[in-house]
Amino acid sequence: MSLLVVGSVALDTVETPFGQVSDALGGSAVYISAAASFFTAPVRVVGVVGGDFPQDHVHFLESRKIDLDGLQVMKDGKTFRWGGKYHYDLNVRDTLFTQLNVFERFDPQIPPGYRTSGYVCLGNIDPILQRQVLNQISKPRLVVGDTMNYWIETKPNELVHTMKLMDVIIVNDSEARLLTQEPNLIKAAKKIIRMGPKVVIIKKGEHGATLVTEDTIFAAPAYPLENIFDPTGAGDSFAGGFIGWLARTDDVSPDNLKRAVIYGSTLASFCVEKFSVDGLKELSYLKIHDRFRAFMDLSRFDEK
Repeated sequence: MSLLVVGSVALDTVETPFGQVSDALGGSAVYISAAASFFTAPVRVVGVVGGDFPQDHVHFLESRKIDLDGLQVMKDGKTFRWGGKYHYDLNVRDTLFTQLNVFERFDPQIPPGYRTSGYVCLGNIDPILQRQVLNQISKPRLVVGDTMNYWIETKPNELVHTMKLMDVIIVNDSEARLLTQEPNLIKAAKKIIRMGPKVVIIKKGEHGATLVTEDTIFAAPAYPLENIFDPTGAGDSFAGGFIGWLARTDDVSPDNLKRAVIYGSTLASFCVEKFSVDGLKELSYLKIHDRFRAFMDLSRFDEK
């Protein structure tokens, strides 16, 4: 079933203890759509770039059969740029610069052909813009949303208003605690459910992810990797794998939500093995399925 992705398209400059890249392809819409494209088509992207956005990046997205009719190109402006430096503990990073450029004036206009998309994934943009997107969509089957500390701190009321329109929200552990003022993550998830979403997924980095509904708690491990080069985009790749699988199967049952979490974790594990989207470029569905099965084996045991 069709999937609409709305978020940032960026050029990232990233330094980790294992290397660095400059003006690499990034942004929430990029990672979400690239990950989801392994499961479903069409994946429709709405975002904005400047006239400096490299054609090589466009070609990569098109090679994944991602529909870019909703990508606005402001030829006289510059693409959103972000720079960050990670420490040896890759959960810790310093933001070196943020240049919003054309993204500062992002006004998501959903093309008429996109407005009947069955599945919608909203990157961590302004909750007012997220709501503006949903007001243009006709009865989506499932809405998955993301947010970030900045919006929780600066626009809490707008965020809570928008969350009422989401079926699933994906946050990390610090965001869940900040949003609810609750240190216990399960209690935090239950509080978030009372705010509107039926499903809460809390990402815990190298410690995996937890899915919580009114009736279900499902904890998924992170895949044990020997080589992690760049965590940038891991959370968005998770979201893309998660909603991509749901769109592929058109099944939002509790059991399939659990499978979707594992597929999300699978895509995130490939993402962090290389810089930018390079970890997703040479993937195949067979490789993804093999790692999915390896995920299943991580916690499987026989009861005696």
